Amino acid sequence: MSEIKKLVLDDPATKTADIVAGNVDALKALFPEAFTEGKIDFNVLRQLLGGAVDDKDEKYGLYWHGKRKARQIALTPSTGTLLPRPDESVDWDSTQNLMIEGDNLEVLKLLQKSYAGKVKLIYIDPPYNTGKDFVYPDNFQDSIKNYLSLTGQIGQGGQKASSNTESSGRFHTDWLNMIYPRLKVARSLLRDDGLIFISIDEAEIHNLRAVCDEIFGPECLVGCISRATGTPTGGGNKALVGEIDYLLVYSRGSDAKIEGVNFTEEDAKIYDKEDDQGRYLTRTLRRTGGEDRREDRPSMFYALTAPDGTEVYPIAPAGYESRWICGFERFNEMVNEGLIEWAKSKKGDGDEWQPYQKFYLEGRLKQPSNFWSKLEGNKKASRDLKALFEGEKVFTFPKPVGLLQHIIELSALDNGDIVLDFFAGSGTSAHATWAQNAADGRSRRCILGSGLIARRAR
Repeated sequence: MSEIKKLVLDDPATKTADIVAGNVDALKALFPEAFTEGKIDFNVLRQLLGGAVDDKDEKYGLYWHGKRKARQIALTPSTGTLLPRPDESVDWDSTQNLMIEGDNLEVLKLLQKSYAGKVKLIYIDPPYNTGKDFVYPDNFQDSIKNYLSLTGQIGQGGQKASSNTESSGRFHTDWLNMIYPRLKVARSLLRDDGLIFISIDEAEIHNLRAVCDEIFGPECLVGCISRATGTPTGGGNKALVGEIDYLLVYSRGSDAKIEGVNFTEEDAKIYDKEDDQGRYLTRTLRRTGGEDRREDRPSMFYALTAPDGTEVYPIAPAGYESRWICGFERFNEMVNEGLIEWAKSKKGDGDEWQPYQKFYLEGRLKQPSNFWSKLEGNKKASRDLKALFEGEKVFTFPKPVGLLQHIIELSALDNGDIVLDFFAGSGTSAHATWAQNAADGRSRRCILGSGLIARRAR
C-alpha cells in the first residue's frame, strides 16, 4: 500500500510528466514550420491543417461552466509523491499489485511516470450523481484524513457527509468537473489496445458519453452495455422501476478488441448434431430477415441441385423470390469444406429438399452482447461484502465480483496485463482479478487507487 504525500521541496525529479510540454513537443515534431521563436503560430498551423480546423464561434459539443478549468487541472503536473507503507502491505517485496490511498486524480498523475501506455483494462464505478453522492474538489495535497475533511466526506465528528444534491444548482456541472480531468489523464495510461469500462446509470450517461466522445473519440466507442442489477429501484405512479444500469465501453485505439468466451454446456445445447468432425448446428442457407429479396442481391439467386437431382431455388414461405446467403462460388467452397447439409422440410402438402449451413462448436467462442442479464446482481455483492467484513456494512452499492471477473475475462487475456480501478471502493476489481487468474491460470496485475479504499482489503 502507498499513500500520497506532498513534498516540502519543489523537486523537479518528483513531478509527474508535463502533459502540455509533451503535446507541444509532439506538435513541433509534426509541424516545425508552425513555430516561431519557440511559440506556436496558430495562423500557420491553421494553414497547414486546412479544412481540419473549425473556426466557427458555435460548435457542436458538450459545454459547461468550469470545463476550461477542468481541462487545465488534467494538464497540471502533480507535485505529490508516493509514500510506501510496507507495514500495511502483503508480500511487499514480491507483489506485482499496487494499492494507493489518496485523491484519485493525483493517483492517476503519479502513475504516469511508470505506467503511461501500459494499462490493458480500466474499470471504474464513479459516483452515479443520484443526489446523494459526493463530488469532491481537486485540492487534495495532504493526508487522507485531511482529504476526507476537505471534500466534505466526513464532518468534524467523523461522520460522512454529502456535497452534491439536486438543489445545489450545479448538479451536473459539479459531476462533469469531477469526471472530466480523471478520464483525460486515464486515457494516457491505456495501451493502444486498451479498453475502459465505466459503470453509470441514466442520471449521467448522456453527459458521460459526450465527455468520452471528446476524450477518446466517437470512433472509439465500443458499445453501451445494459446490465440487469437484480435490485429494482423507484416506484409509485411517477417513475418507472429501474432494473438496469449501464457499462459504457471505449477503446484507446483501433487495435482494441473484446474477445468471446468459451461456451458453457448450457450454451452448447443448441449444437444438437454430431458427425466425425464434432458437434454442430445448422441454419438455413436462404437469407432471412432484412434485404432477403432477389432484387437486393441478384447474384445470390440461383438454382442448386438437391440430392434427388431436382433444382432448388431460394423461395420465401410467403412465395416471393428470395436469395441465398452467398454467391455460387462461395457455395461450392462450403461444399468442399463439408459445411453444407441437405435435409427435407415441410413445404405445402409435402416435403422438399433444402440446403443448410453447418456451424461447428469446436473452436467457436460466444461473443458478448450489449445486454447482460445472467451475471451476479448487486444484492449478492452486498451480501458477500458484508460477510467479508463479519456482518459490518462498510461500503454501499458495491459491484459484484462476477461482473468484474467477466469484464476481465473479455478484455485482459494475457499474462502481465494490468487492470486499473481508480474508484476502487471495496476493492472488488482486485478480488475479481485474482479470481479470474485462478480460473484460467493467468497472471494479471491490479492497481487500485482511491481515497475511500478499505485498509483491510488485500
